Amino acid sequence: MGVKSVVVTGGTTRLGLAIANHLRSRGWRVLVSSHRADAGADIVADLSDAMGAAKLYSAALSILGGQPPDALVNNAAMYSGGDAEIEAVNLTAPKKLVMLMASRENGVGAVVNVLDSPSADAAPARRPGAAAYSRAKAELREFTAKAAVMFAATLRVNAVAPGPVFAPVGMHEMAGEMLVKRPSAEDVAGAVEYLLSAEATTGCVIPVDGGRHLL
Repeated sequence: MGVKSVVVTGGTTRLGLAIANHLRSRGWRVLVSSHRADAGADIVADLSDAMGAAKLYSAALSILGGQPPDALVNNAAMYSGGDAEIEAVNLTAPKKLVMLMASRENGVGAVVNVLDSPSADAAPARRPGAAAYSRAKAELREFTAKAAVMFAATLRVNAVAPGPVFAPVGMHEMAGEMLVKRPSAEDVAGAVEYLLSAEATTGCVIPVDGGRHLL
């Protein structure tokens, strides 16, 4: 079997960059996307645009010689701003990308959606768009389970739910109480790698939050 390919959305900074670097070090062919033309991404696509997901997937097909990527990590996220844009980036685009991945004609692909730990205060109420962010992540969690059943013939759909690894840009985020250590970006990346490779696992959400979900 040849080198497997994976698209990591929002893969040029922060957690996305850590995931991309980890997978690359494990032998994956990694394509990263960004909405910024100056970010050094393989694919430039604005996921807040209605056609952003389709453009991203089409670009990946072109880079891969017409073949669909073996895997996708839906990592790109918008933490603040208008509700419509937040929902588009955090929910609508990931759902579209999952459906595009499921349309493959041969083999079984893999998707990992990046959520939030249910107990993580990743979207403080004082921040504009906090409610939309939390709602989108909760709905993406529900979609993960539904998509795992709906697309089982062609796609495994799982998720990771990180705790406080990086605070949103411009914000200070307290770690809060944990049962074990504060999660690192490498911890999250390791969970992503496992789910991409676990051929008998689908519909699973792995919390990487230091045990906060148990408190």
